[in-house]
Amino acid sequence: MTTPDLRERLDTLGLHGLRLHYDDVSQADWLPWLVQIEEQERHRRSLERRIRNGKLGRFKPMADFDWAWPERIDRAQVEALLRLDFLTEGANPILVGPNGIGKSMIARNIAHAALLAGHTVRFTTASAMLGDLAGQDSASALRRHLARYTRPRLLLVDEVGYLSYGNRHADLLFEVITRRYEDGGKPTLVTTNKVFAEWSEVFPNASCVVTLVDRLVHHSEVVHIKGKSYRLKEAEDRANERASGRSKTKAR
Repeated sequence: MTTPDLRERLDTLGLHGLRLHYDDVSQADWLPWLVQIEEQERHRRSLERRIRNGKLGRFKPMADFDWAWPERIDRAQVEALLRLDFLTEGANPILVGPNGIGKSMIARNIAHAALLAGHTVRFTTASAMLGDLAGQDSASALRRHLARYTRPRLLLVDEVGYLSYGNRHADLLFEVITRRYEDGGKPTLVTTNKVFAEWSEVFPNASCVVTLVDRLVHHSEVVHIKGKSYRLKEAEDRANERASGRSKTKAR
């Protein structure tokens, strides 16, 4: 550890007293140790805070993902997203596929990887975010709530397309996407069960849909996933296991 490096770390940590008296303590064996444990503790608290604010909830790790189940998925493309290259590129990852195919699981793992890498993240469903924003009854309240979704480095909007919304909701989603787009290209990670040609069904009669989609996909990484619902498969497997267990009990 060089002297300039240690001084810079003291400045970064805000340990101004030690920095002021650096010449008096620079040779002490405990100084590098003190700096290291302070950095580790601050990193731990920062991660805990970002995880708490990210609101990802519980989810399965990618190690549990059955890559053989979908009829179509580009594994290399998903693994590249997990490496977070899209963050430096300012690209919007968009996961498109039917219900129960694992879009939310993949998206939450990408968001979790971003948290571990030191980025701020916010998870929300489309209905929760749009309901929250539409419920604000003043311009100042709306600004404060918009900041919840525009401030984080990565915003994850889950389940676009599961409900339909009015013009007001479409305008609010467009506002969020636009602000993030213009604020240094902050990526927005979206999961949807609708191809973009069907987004007019999600926001019927909304004049901004074409512009919204154009803004979202201008810099994007679209992952198409096809196949049957894995959740339905799990439910059928559990039902078969219970039926098999009952049959064995009767046979005794």
